Amino acid sequence: MTEKVLCVDDDVSALSSYHRQMRKNFNLETATNATDALKTLQTRGPFAVIVSDMRMPGMDGVQFLSRAKAIAPDSVRIMLTGFVEQRTAINAINEGSIFRFLTKPCATETLTQAISAGIAQYRLVTAEKELLGQTLRGSIRLLIDVLALVNPAAFGRTARIRQVVRQLTQALSLEHTWEFDIAAMLALIGCVTIPADVMEKIRRGETLAPEEAQLVAAHPTVGHDLIARIPRLEAVAEMIRYQDCAFDGSASAVGVCKQGADIPLGARLLKVTLDHDALKSTGLTSVAAVRHMQQRPQQYDPQLLAAMQGIAKAEEALEIREVSAEDLTDHMVLADDVLSRSGILILSRGQEVTHHLRERLRNYARRAAIREPIRVFAKTD
Repeated sequence: MTEKVLCVDDDVSALSSYHRQMRKNFNLETATNATDALKTLQTRGPFAVIVSDMRMPGMDGVQFLSRAKAIAPDSVRIMLTGFVEQRTAINAINEGSIFRFLTKPCATETLTQAISAGIAQYRLVTAEKELLGQTLRGSIRLLIDVLALVNPAAFGRTARIRQVVRQLTQALSLEHTWEFDIAAMLALIGCVTIPADVMEKIRRGETLAPEEAQLVAAHPTVGHDLIARIPRLEAVAEMIRYQDCAFDGSASAVGVCKQGADIPLGARLLKVTLDHDALKSTGLTSVAAVRHMQQRPQQYDPQLLAAMQGIAKAEEALEIREVSAEDLTDHMVLADDVLSRSGILILSRGQEVTHHLRERLRNYARRAAIREPIRVFAKTD
């Protein structure tokens, strides 16, 4: 078995016995106290199963497994105890979400069966989570690809902000990144209600009529209402709803805003990313756009703004390469808008080239209907 099992017991002889008797069946690691075990979970995980003794100095098994659940929620937890007491069992189950409760001395066969069942449960949970995550992401990506083909002015920004949100989450070592990724992909979904000609005016930097500005201002609320209907995306919907909120809580298009840390972190990520992208669309460099944002610090989470500065500097390490449509490959990023011969926008800068987009551009090129060469970003050697 490739999945790892962590055994925690202050009795060194018991740990040696577990390792000797079960090492052929499981990939075992051990710890003699809860503190070391928690460090092991953080640095050497993931672990499929955690087996803990109840009575340990400093931190007992219930306390340890409760904290282990917060660090490794998918790990299956098994409790071993040398005494049986109803209150102990209840606390262990309620606080530590125990999968099995075994008494000591525990026969090797019994413990082996419990760990095997725990690994099977771990595989079931992680496989289901991975399947749901991949299916959800794939479906959303397909939706965004289709919308980008139909209305590139509306959805061309999606790829750009998604890339920057990913860079921010990596720079800050944030957790639950799948929610931030999906929020970036769907941040502009409310723009489906905005006419294409209005989106084109935004792209060209033209002044909007009052009624047009109202349509644009309402898109976060529209997006929230659309996404909130999808199971498991309630938190993402809230990120989209508050994406225009200033960090100081000042009023915005969404009405009454939350303030500071009360604003969903994903919304704060979208705010700094979308504003940065909008400034770059005016012709500013990435670094200049950040400088402009730093003149309005009350608008942004200071930690995110500082991280954005680092990302902007890293962008200077990129070079622009010119390629033909036939030479495009998946995962290239467009450095400029791709226009038709008549000047109509086909794809927006910043979009990552996918199989579907690449085939579309090649079809245009075969009819000599797009302007070539196409400029893409490439990392310098």
